[in-house]
Amino acid sequence: MPYDSFEWQQEPPPSNGVPRSAWTRSHRRLSRWHRPYTLILIFLDFVSAILASALAVTFIQKASSGFQGRENIFYFVAFVGLPLGWIFTLWANGSYDRRYLGLGSEEFKRVFRSSITVVAAVSLLAFGTRTQLSRVTVAYVCVAALIFILFCRYSARQVLHVARRRTGHGAHRMILMGTLPEALEVYTAVTRSPAAGLIPVAIHLTDGYSAARGIETPVPVYAGRDVLALVREVGGDTIAVCGSASAEPGELRRLAWALEGTGVDLVVAPQLTDIAGPRVHIRPIEGLPLLHVEEPTLSGPGWLAKNLLDRVAAFFGLLFLSPVLAVIAIGIKMASPGPVFFRQPRVGHEGHTFRVWKFRTMDVDAEERKATLEELNEADGMLFKMKEDPRIFRFGSKLRATSLDELPQLINVLKGEMSLVGPRPLPADDGDYLGDVRRRLLVRPGITGLWQVSGRSDLSWDEAVRLDLYYVDNWSLTYDLGILWRTIWVVLKRKGAY
Repeated sequence: MPYDSFEWQQEPPPSNGVPRSAWTRSHRRLSRWHRPYTLILIFLDFVSAILASALAVTFIQKASSGFQGRENIFYFVAFVGLPLGWIFTLWANGSYDRRYLGLGSEEFKRVFRSSITVVAAVSLLAFGTRTQLSRVTVAYVCVAALIFILFCRYSARQVLHVARRRTGHGAHRMILMGTLPEALEVYTAVTRSPAAGLIPVAIHLTDGYSAARGIETPVPVYAGRDVLALVREVGGDTIAVCGSASAEPGELRRLAWALEGTGVDLVVAPQLTDIAGPRVHIRPIEGLPLLHVEEPTLSGPGWLAKNLLDRVAAFFGLLFLSPVLAVIAIGIKMASPGPVFFRQPRVGHEGHTFRVWKFRTMDVDAEERKATLEELNEADGMLFKMKEDPRIFRFGSKLRATSLDELPQLINVLKGEMSLVGPRPLPADDGDYLGDVRRRLLVRPGITGLWQVSGRSDLSWDEAVRLDLYYVDNWSLTYDLGILWRTIWVVLKRKGAY
């Protein structure tokens, strides 16, 4: 987008008692996209609970033994009381809070916690009223309702993501406040995921006006303006205070006061853009909210569970995929003379070198021909990539497009040299990784990772390194499972695979 010149018009600051104008009412409507979305979720949750009760009544028993002669009460509890209980529990656990809707795993975690609460509440009520309930029936109803609710919410989220990407509906128009470097860093972070529904529309500089002049920016830049007037002018509904702009608690507090009742959201983006939420905790001391950043979790029960999951999944993966591996091996032999596997030294955990297992997709003289193609390299950094690499034979290109050439790396996982999820394994030309790149060696490289689900070969070297470092600093078992799930869809779409 073209660069827009700075606006230096100064307007009088608003008082704390902001007048309720037509603009205020329109922005309330604009920023409350979540209300109809929440109503849809409530309806889907209610229907899911009713469907679970109906399945239980149909396939297990028509009435519980504790309700003999009181079948009407039983049906009322099953089809009205229990669904309403689900809605109340989901609301009490914050699963309708717009901060968790549409992105991340927190919404699903809260749904899962709600299911535990429902089971506990039903068990307690049955014990208190001395009602004989079938434990199988209770388990069936609650598990079925949980599955239906999660499925419906996931489907609703996908529809929301499509609407955000295609039409911009259900998104927030954001104004970034801070210095230009801080604002641009937040801009890059929030626009990396269109599904998040955060659309920066303007930058309001709080410092560095003269240094920022003449620099091209993706959105218009303003300075010396009243923030609320700027929100009204650009049609924003969210103000993001970036980096050092949040260092003045008095200014931030007054801005929060000025936004009360306007329908405009205020968010603070500190200089921790590559640190995930679970590592950041707010610890107030004498009214001062301190952000406490925990160390990355690279040991302990979670790390042990990750290692166990890797070995077990690799063993059964190799066992069940052995017919597929055999067919691929035969196809390679028929398509190109030479070995089936390609073994290349890679740098692993703590700098140890290992040889990665991959199906060969290039001619046997590929390494010798690489020198003649260096000037055609389409990647930067340490990697060599070409979308139309002449060294790849036809069957090999199909293996790369479907990522089937990566399957033998399960052998490396089984041996403990790699993990299912981790940073990208890089060639061990000299094993000398300095600076930030060396930090990625704190964990084992992975068959898949953030780099694969975020663009794969389409990423620049700096972006791939940033994603690897983010993974190292914010690893969790839940995060791994999410990446594995996203990998399935990335592979099916063949995004960035060449």
